[in-house]
Amino acid sequence: MSSPALIDAAAVRGQLKAWLVEQAYPLWWQAGADRVNGGFHEKLDLNGKPTNDARRARVQARQVYSYSVAARSGWNGPVREAAEHGLTFFLNHYRRPDGLFRTKVAPDGSCLDDTVVLYDQAFALFALAAAQSATPESRVPEEMAVALRQRLLDTLHHAQGGFEESHPRTLPLLSNPHMHMLEASLAWMEQGGDKGWRNLAEEIVGLALTRFIDDDMGGLKEFFDGDWHPQAGTPGRIVEPGHQFEWSWLMLRWAGLTGSKAAADAAWRMIAVGEGSGVDPARGVAMNALLDDLTPHDPVARLWPQTERIKCAVLAALATRDDPQQSDGYWSMAAAGGRGLMKYFDTPVQGLWRDRLNPDGTFVEEAAPASSFYHIVCAIQELDQALAKAGHPG
Repeated sequence: MSSPALIDAAAVRGQLKAWLVEQAYPLWWQAGADRVNGGFHEKLDLNGKPTNDARRARVQARQVYSYSVAARSGWNGPVREAAEHGLTFFLNHYRRPDGLFRTKVAPDGSCLDDTVVLYDQAFALFALAAAQSATPESRVPEEMAVALRQRLLDTLHHAQGGFEESHPRTLPLLSNPHMHMLEASLAWMEQGGDKGWRNLAEEIVGLALTRFIDDDMGGLKEFFDGDWHPQAGTPGRIVEPGHQFEWSWLMLRWAGLTGSKAAADAAWRMIAVGEGSGVDPARGVAMNALLDDLTPHDPVARLWPQTERIKCAVLAALATRDDPQQSDGYWSMAAAGGRGLMKYFDTPVQGLWRDRLNPDGTFVEEAAPASSFYHIVCAIQELDQALAKAGHPG
């Protein structure tokens, strides 16, 4: 017999999937894809019209992922055409002669910023993994990804583990791009990539356990000096609830693949930090940032932390199935995260989203960033897949 918490999570899943398949995927393909220049628009305004913003590499890569996996959610639109539309623009306009990816181009594809930053390389690896899963008959995405991985190890590898931000060096060093490098590595591992992906993931997990996570507080920090010590002053004290959730989701996946107790233990502590101190009960949403004493630092609540709250909660619920009371607590957390996320979908044009919720409960009036779609898609799919494993296929 299903628990009320599980039934509640399944009901939230139904609402989220319907919105995704019936509203969001069609809108962002019809209005969000640039039929003139190729690729995807950076933003849609609240009337559903594209803005003319410069295009960041990370956004194009995220849209490649979002459409590569669209069929898993039940979208019956032109999945392959949409994914190839994004991938072609991404490879043609962001990939440099050295095989690394530049940061930003104009809508017509002309280069605006040729800088290589680690975050964008992580999303290139992630997009290539999604493209490979969508086109298993071709090995080109995998070959590109392996070459990019080696190039990063040759040019940006840090002597103490992990990676520099850029070359020449820029400080502070950041944990966040490493999170996405781990995400990409796990994506490749899960579809049978070579042992280099496991090696890379293991290195990043080790760095997180020894450098990024504060042993006393249990939370993971963001900004570091050149030797992987927390940056001096306030930046070195920042703890983002959304990243506690996102890292815990990845650590639980790693623990599932390898049996790592250390990774699982770290995940439980990060979830406790994020859920216990990072969620504003008045608004029902995860806020942007705390300090390391777990007091609020930035009480604005962006959309994306709500998605990460769902993702870690459903994996935690599955991992604790032997303790029904504990598992139900995580299903309730997932449902609460889903309801928090749906607040952002109340827009004049269905299929758009808000990005920033103020402390007073009002949303910032601004265009919908395409960058959020990847977070939304992944969260809804994780919720759907976890519920199926728990006996509630959607």
